[in-house]
Amino acid sequence: MNTGEIRKLSTLLELSQMLGSTLNLKSSLVQVLEILEENHGTLSSAIMLLDGTTGELNIEAATGMSWQVSRRTKYRLGEGITGRVVESGKPVVVPQVSREPLFLNRTGVWKESGKEEMTFICVPIAIDNKTAGALGVLLNYNKDRDYDRAIKFFGVVASMIAQAVRVNKLIEVERQRLVDENLQLRQELRERYNFRNIVGNSHQMRQVYEQVAQVAPSNTTVLIRGESGTGKELIAHAIHYNSPRADKPFIKVSCGALPESLIESELFGYEPGAFTDARAQKKGRFELAHGGTLFLDEVGELSQSTQIKLLRVLQEREFERLGGVQPIKVNVRLIAATNKDLETAMQQGTFRGDLYYRLNVFTIYLPPLREHRPDILLLADHFVEKYATEHGKNVRRISTPAIDMLMSYHWPGNVREL
Repeated sequence: MNTGEIRKLSTLLELSQMLGSTLNLKSSLVQVLEILEENHGTLSSAIMLLDGTTGELNIEAATGMSWQVSRRTKYRLGEGITGRVVESGKPVVVPQVSREPLFLNRTGVWKESGKEEMTFICVPIAIDNKTAGALGVLLNYNKDRDYDRAIKFFGVVASMIAQAVRVNKLIEVERQRLVDENLQLRQELRERYNFRNIVGNSHQMRQVYEQVAQVAPSNTTVLIRGESGTGKELIAHAIHYNSPRADKPFIKVSCGALPESLIESELFGYEPGAFTDARAQKKGRFELAHGGTLFLDEVGELSQSTQIKLLRVLQEREFERLGGVQPIKVNVRLIAATNKDLETAMQQGTFRGDLYYRLNVFTIYLPPLREHRPDILLLADHFVEKYATEHGKNVRRISTPAIDMLMSYHWPGNVREL
C-alpha cells in the first residue's frame, strides 16, 4: 500500500471518528471539508444540499470562500456541473476547469487570469437511494492524477456525509415530534386546568375562580389554604397554566411526604460527595422549576432549618446545592399550600413568622365541601361520567336515595372522599 492510499484510509478514519462524536451537523460538515483541505490539499470545497421546498441546491458548508459568497451561491437541478451531478446521481470530473464551459465558477474561487489550472471533482450525496446533494472540491491540476481512485475516495466521503445528514434529519424529525407532542400536552393541560372547566358553581367556588383569574397573570407568591382533599393542587395547577409561565415547568414538592433528611437535597440539590450516597451532581426542585412554578404542598410540615433556607431563597432568589459553595440564581414563582393553622404554629414556635409573611402575600381559601353543598351533585355527576367512561359502564344517572345520602353526609375528606 503506497503513501497516498495510507493517507486516504487515515483521512476516512479521522472523518468517521469526528462525525460519530458530534450531533451538530453544520459544525461537522465544516470539519469534514477542513480535514480534506489539510490532508488532501483541496483549494476550495463545498457541500451542497437540495432544498425540498425551493428545489435549489444551497451550500451548507464550504472552505476557500467567504461566508457571504457561500450564502448567496445557489444552483438549480441540471445547472452547471453541480446541478447535473445532483440531477443524474453520477460523479463528474473536470480535469481542467478552464476548458469546461459548464463549470460556472459561481463562487469566483477560480479565475482565468492569474490562477493556476484547477481540477474540479463533484460526487453525489445520496440518502435512501435518492440524490440529496453533492460534494464538490477544487484541486491543483495534476496530469498524472488517478481520477478513478479520486472519485472512489470522494464518493466514500460523500457517503459518510450522507449518513451524517440522514441521522441529523431523523433526529430533527424526532425532536419536532417531541416539540409538537409537548405543545399538545401543554395545551391539554391548559385546557384541563382552565378554571372555567373546574367543577363547582357555588358562590364560594366562584370567589375562588375570581381570585385565580386575578393572581394568575402576576408573579405574586400564593398561599392556598384549606382542609385536606379540597383541591389545593388543582388550584395551584390552574394558577400556573393560566399564567405567563404556562409553557415552563410546574414542579411539585410534597413537603409532608419527604423525611427531614431528604427534603433539603430535594429542594436544593447536591454536589458529588455532599453525603455518603451523593456520587453525582443532582439538581434540586428549585433549579428544575427555573422559569416556571414551584408548588410546595403541605408547607406547614417543613422543619425549622429548611424554613430558614426557604426564606433565604424567597428573599435573595438564590441558594447553594448541598455540599456546594457556588450561589445559584433562580427565577421561580412559588405557590404554597397547607391545611395547617399557620398562625397557631407561629405562636407555638413551629413555623417562622418571617417565612409566613413571605408566603402569605396572596391567600386563596378553599372551602370544605360541606360549606358549598350545591356543588356536591355537580361533582358527583362529573365523577360518575368520568369513571363510567373509564371503566366502560353505562350509568345514566344517580338514584334519588343516593343523592339524598350524598347531600346529607358531612364529607370530612372533602372532594377527595367524594
